Amino acid sequence: MPAKIVMIGGGSGLPVIIKPLVKQEVDLTAIVTVADDGGSSGLLRDYVNIIPPGDIRNIMVAMSTADQELLALFQYRFQTKDDFLAKHAVGNLLIAALTEMTGDVSEAITRLAKYLKIKGQVYPVAKEPLILQAETTDGQKLSGEAAITAAHQALDHVWVSPSTKGQKITANPEAVDAILSADMIVYGPGSLFTSILPNIVVPGIKEALQATPAKQVYIANIMTQKGETDAYTDAEHLAVLNRHLGKKMIDAVLTNQSQVPADFVDYQRWGEISTQVKQDPKAIEKEGAEVVSRDFLLLRDAGAFHDGQKVADLIFSLLEG
Repeated sequence: MPAKIVMIGGGSGLPVIIKPLVKQEVDLTAIVTVADDGGSSGLLRDYVNIIPPGDIRNIMVAMSTADQELLALFQYRFQTKDDFLAKHAVGNLLIAALTEMTGDVSEAITRLAKYLKIKGQVYPVAKEPLILQAETTDGQKLSGEAAITAAHQALDHVWVSPSTKGQKITANPEAVDAILSADMIVYGPGSLFTSILPNIVVPGIKEALQATPAKQVYIANIMTQKGETDAYTDAEHLAVLNRHLGKKMIDAVLTNQSQVPADFVDYQRWGEISTQVKQDPKAIEKEGAEVVSRDFLLLRDAGAFHDGQKVADLIFSLLEG
């Protein structure tokens, strides 16, 4: 029986690791944040009252074995001059339409998964859209993922609130079951405060993560995020993650040891990144985790990214070990 891996996050980080992982003999599940309120996803969650579909769309494409022409259509984003449909991705509209047709986002994702022939499962962390809340290190309160990201301020902690006043926040039971039955939980890569932590702070998820017997692995970011994690070491990322988990839960940290060339990154193009994450292996060990330091760096498009194949190979070897 294939090992069960659950990946937790959102944004553009998870697909980089998922694409090579689905080629392995594993049972892969992605749990995705529902607090995104920017761009096409934000507009659809406001006008159609559904969970933001963008991260789900990207992960489904990463898991898909369908024809590339179909995937290109699914990912196609209308041009800004197309006033009514400006910036909407076709896949986002399909997720919204199927959610309305079926009355259930899980059923919508299941149907699309069949069309796209995906290898694995994609579960939103909750079935209703949530609002991400944050408190900065100087005590200021910020509301909404887009506003938090745009503020570029150092953050202390985050939590979620319902998008409808008085509504009870409940974790998606499919996500909880996946965590409890997993052999390995993988966090990231991705924005710590706006992609990873918004999943963990959903009531029911943290409790499942504390209860699961699975090995828990954190993929440390290669670059810090402007304002939010400026000058953070890999160990400081880990400490914030453990603090939101409620205890020292992470067994291993995958951290990049290769140097990003000083003149390679285009900081205007990649406006949310700041500096390279520095390694602090002793502090990671004090957090109770094993340090797994390798060359994970992939330089492309004037940016610094994880080499998905190298990370996936290592995750698979940790499973076997």
